[in-house]
Amino acid sequence: MNIGIFCSANHDIDRDFFTLTHEFGEWAAREGHTIVYGGCNMGLMECVAHAAFKAGGQTIGVVPRIVESHGRASDYSSVTIPCENLSDRKDLLMLHSDVFVALPGGIGTLDEVFTVVASATIGYHEKKVILYNMKGFWDSFVTFMDDLHAKGVTRKQWRTYIQVANSLEELTALLNK
Repeated sequence: MNIGIFCSANHDIDRDFFTLTHEFGEWAAREGHTIVYGGCNMGLMECVAHAAFKAGGQTIGVVPRIVESHGRASDYSSVTIPCENLSDRKDLLMLHSDVFVALPGGIGTLDEVFTVVASATIGYHEKKVILYNMKGFWDSFVTFMDDLHAKGVTRKQWRTYIQVANSLEELTALLNK
């Protein structure tokens, strides 16, 4: 399957996130899955691509031209798909992915998660999003989403569209469903 990855392009985050991301990238390659990611050579984006690529896996980097022009395109993309902007990138990530995994990330990661989930809620696709909750990274997001549901502003229980995995074992089990 093609696994779309949303994650941080920051190097200055918890080192354990890199270790866990590397393990996930290697697992994906061993299982014959393709990593579809933002194509940047920084942070967890580079980590997951490097791990999968070096383990013999396929990677698809969807790279905005501005990222490329700043020399930030990853060398670990088996296939590079250039795009014009972040909206194009999200559309292409959705097109080329069967499922999505959100690793620790910031505003861009949240934007990508919500774009995929919002499009699922109105019927554009039935692709699931899994939050890889490394070291409780997504705990406050889960609380926030539960609060939105309790306040009645989400049509369905948000867990209809987003699942949470607290370990690599839980993540791989959800991906294998």
